Amino acid sequence: MTVAIVLAAGAPAAGLPTGTGEPLADRLAGQLRRAGADRVHTVTDLPALAALVDTVTGPVLVTGGDLVAHTAVLRHLATSPVGPTVALVLTDPPADGRTLVREERGQVVDAGPELSDATGVFGGAVRVGVDDLPALAAAARSAAVTPAGGAAVDRLFAALADLGTLTFAHRVRLLVAHRVADPAGLAAAEAALAGVDEDRAQLRLSVKERDDFFTTYFVSTWSPYVTKACARLGLTPTGVTMISVLFAVVAAVLFGVGGRAALVAGGVLLYLGFVLDCVDGQLARYTRHFSAWGGWLDTMADRAKEYLVYAGLGYGATHAGFRYGWALAIAAMTLQTVRHMTDAWYGVLHDEAARRPRPAGPAAGGIGGKLNAASTRVQADTGSVSYWLKRTVVFPIGERWALIAVTAALFGPLVSLVAVLVWGVLAFGYTGALRTLRARWMWVPVLDTVDATLHRDDGPVAARLPVVRPMGPLTLAVLGALGPAVLLVVGLLRAAGDGDPGGLRWWLPVALVVLLVAGLGAGAAHNGPLDWLVPAALRAGEYLFAAVVGVIGGVPAWLVFGYVFVLTVHHYDLTARLEKRQAAPPLHTWTLGWEGRSVLLAVAAIAGFAAPAMATIGTYLLVVFVASVVLAWVVLPARAGRAAAVPVRGASPG
Repeated sequence: MTVAIVLAAGAPAAGLPTGTGEPLADRLAGQLRRAGADRVHTVTDLPALAALVDTVTGPVLVTGGDLVAHTAVLRHLATSPVGPTVALVLTDPPADGRTLVREERGQVVDAGPELSDATGVFGGAVRVGVDDLPALAAAARSAAVTPAGGAAVDRLFAALADLGTLTFAHRVRLLVAHRVADPAGLAAAEAALAGVDEDRAQLRLSVKERDDFFTTYFVSTWSPYVTKACARLGLTPTGVTMISVLFAVVAAVLFGVGGRAALVAGGVLLYLGFVLDCVDGQLARYTRHFSAWGGWLDTMADRAKEYLVYAGLGYGATHAGFRYGWALAIAAMTLQTVRHMTDAWYGVLHDEAARRPRPAGPAAGGIGGKLNAASTRVQADTGSVSYWLKRTVVFPIGERWALIAVTAALFGPLVSLVAVLVWGVLAFGYTGALRTLRARWMWVPVLDTVDATLHRDDGPVAARLPVVRPMGPLTLAVLGALGPAVLLVVGLLRAAGDGDPGGLRWWLPVALVVLLVAGLGAGAAHNGPLDWLVPAALRAGEYLFAAVVGVIGGVPAWLVFGYVFVLTVHHYDLTARLEKRQAAPPLHTWTLGWEGRSVLLAVAAIAGFAAPAMATIGTYLLVVFVASVVLAWVVLPARAGRAAAVPVRGASPG
């Protein structure tokens, strides 16, 4: 339930008659109802607003009485998925009494009437999430006793920002929103509203403002028409996601079948599946149908589709006579997962850096600062050659799917996998080097701001290992990955030379001990400038160790791929929940941890049961994952709904 409040205090324009004759504040109230508010209240002072907020149990949308905007602007603000508390930010010229804002990475990091480095003007509307309602009430009471000046909604938002409330910025594109102070301003704003086709603008807004080169020019140019058709057919974003998964699965099968016709058809289906992958998000933005489940499913489906395509390419390359087709597929999946982990945590690093001042020190300037300034300049130069090169060289998903579709259709699965690996390695080296330098410049720890044990994926063994503090958790994680990496190379070289890699079985305990070195940092503080790389290093270590067990234990390559695939699904679940600010999986403690799974694999491989053990552990982890998904998205929400429906004893009916 969303409650909307029109705060008319300090806004003389609230009583101005609009084109329909009704006062502006009354029209705003009607727009808020059409935007989805269940209840709309008009209050004339901040103490009344604070008293009302104290009684509310759902999100609150507060607007000033001087806002002239399309109803879609209010609807977009009310349904924005970027965070629980979101403020409308405009590019209008600053006016006396208006609150200015400074943004970084979409977050409002400062607000007040006088900001020398302001990036926008508070738009007189803010949606406040449930957890921030106490802060909203406190801000209203604080602003009520400050010297009056300007609209009450401006003082309210400035006070809310002063309390440190994490607030995201909602910018207006294509649609119209202005704050007015007199009849002339009202007339001009209404004329601007009338000059925009609201539905057409919303359809264009469904496309991301900034996307990658291939998506921008080969998908988004026509995908809005598909989005409109899906909306008319009544399809949901989740339904479109599942159709895109089906397309990718069929493409993977065709890549595995081989033959020119099948490969071309697979490439076409892969492209169309990617179009639908873009459409599901566009449909959600167009219809404003957002949900935590939909966001999680979209993230998980993207990775599952891509890795199923790798499986098809691996099978196809092997079927065509290349001995290491599955090995290339495993390598591509491992590389992309490690890259995605660094991408996710680097994003968290940047968000955290935006919320806190950068400390002075030896890393405060130098090459990292220069790289950061250069990156900012390139990002601001939208559409330039340097802008597109920067966005393309990192090998985003659109470029990956385009490369796979074209190379598989023209040259076959083997060339496609090699191309993905080559570009992926180059992109990883480029982004890794630059991000490392910039991260040292920012010097912001992030793993200490979350549950490090959860996102390391530590299990009971790591929890009981001693802590080695001087080396740091990142150094230990990298050292842990080196043991399996070296043994894997030796095993592959022996297999390539027609030797028996099984003779290396007794080296597995050594590789395991080296891998477990990573667990010595489990209990240490993860507050180094590069410790955001720890989860990616741990993922690499576990996947490499699984590959070592597969090579030395004679496990079929397709089974090794399947096992690592299940591991990636488990780890992407953690990453998706981090990005969507969701709770940990309810059965996470049952997953044994990266070190527990590796110990079981090693013991089984030494005993000569590597393949059955890998199949058993993989199946077990998949069952736990599915059960956790059902619990998190079906059982627990149903219980919460039933509990909320039970009336409290002694409470009067509403």
